[in-house]
Amino acid sequence: MSDLIVHGGTPLRGRIVPSANKNAVLPILCATLLTKEPVRLRGVPDITDVRRILDIFRTLGSRVEMDFDTGILDVHHLDTRFDEDTDRLPEAMRSSIMLVPPLLTRFGVARIENDVKGCTLGVREIDPHVEVFERFGAAVERVEDALLIRSLRPLIATQHWLDYASVTTTENFVLCAALARGTSTLTNAASEPHVQEFCAFMSAMGARIQGQGTSLLMIDGVEELGGADFTFTEDFHEIVTFLALGAITGGQVEVRNGSPDQFPLIDRTFAKFGVHVRHEGGWSRAETAGRLKVREPFTQNILQKVEAAPWPYLPVDLLPIFVALGVQAEGSMMFWNKVYDGAMGWTSELSRFGAHAFQSDPHRVVTFGGKRLVPATVESPYIIRVAIAMLMLAASIEGRSVIRKAAPIRRAHPRFAENLRALGAKIDWVPGA
Repeated sequence: MSDLIVHGGTPLRGRIVPSANKNAVLPILCATLLTKEPVRLRGVPDITDVRRILDIFRTLGSRVEMDFDTGILDVHHLDTRFDEDTDRLPEAMRSSIMLVPPLLTRFGVARIENDVKGCTLGVREIDPHVEVFERFGAAVERVEDALLIRSLRPLIATQHWLDYASVTTTENFVLCAALARGTSTLTNAASEPHVQEFCAFMSAMGARIQGQGTSLLMIDGVEELGGADFTFTEDFHEIVTFLALGAITGGQVEVRNGSPDQFPLIDRTFAKFGVHVRHEGGWSRAETAGRLKVREPFTQNILQKVEAAPWPYLPVDLLPIFVALGVQAEGSMMFWNKVYDGAMGWTSELSRFGAHAFQSDPHRVVTFGGKRLVPATVESPYIIRVAIAMLMLAASIEGRSVIRKAAPIRRAHPRFAENLRALGAKIDWVPGA
């Protein structure tokens, strides 16, 4: 079932306990392949990408015990094996590429089918990953419909300076360096909360990492990694999503949040739309005083703007959430995606709601909000939070709307419709046309 039917116009109210961050869970799952000791993970979400990776583990002979009711995963890669001629990594998710370092470390070979892809966020090159593999001594060869990565000897430590602060490339560097011989240094490393959580898990297995949360990482290679018992924290993306859903519908949603220290810039971004976020007692809530309204900048003759780029900027993954707020808020707002080329083209679909969003170039969109919106049938591209942004607008408009091809939501948010119904939303999954 890939379409969402939304009967909007109801203010959402209540409390939500968010799930773990997909962008922390997936690299950590891949990292478990680096040890032959048992690993227990707590708070594992029931999302499609998790199920895909666990299926791969089972195919490779690993022992996997997953209880999605409790969120507890026990995984043991003692008897894991990999055959380059028969074993295939899933193509439908970008995180497949993070299986390469552990396979390379354990078996000396890994294979990627085509150019692995995730959300359709514009050009997402694979070259930075290839550079990392080569820096550690691997040879990368293009064969029919795949890339073959080989290392005839153990990986050797290296120093590398990334072209840009890529999350997945940073994680791949750490995965390679953890068991490489010597000390590796990465400059211009990504520092997002999920990268920090990934590094915390690696450290729990015995990796020696310095500089977590900064743009300079130093990793001293160790002989082996051990097991771990690790609990995931709440996903800040999901926290922001539910806060925004409460604000855009004129309700009030409280979301559990154990890391309010990550939110100062996010809070100030909400404030640009007239939304005030409070963090008290481990919970966060968004408050509005009447209708959403864009705050005028003090500098004359410029638009208020939201700029998204690698952390500590506002994360680009959250930009669609704020575009939805901009469409509803009275006033004009410019949105600037500084990472992905052409990732804002979906905003033309918002016109079906009666929204006015103008794409000025491949990276920037201006919304002219506060117009009367109407329910509509819209189609989401394969981008998780774009589907959510369309859902947000549908939930804020009285009447029946349809979000077609909304299945990407399930890649990051377990029980999403159920959580919304608990807040008072009228929403159902139905088979796609």
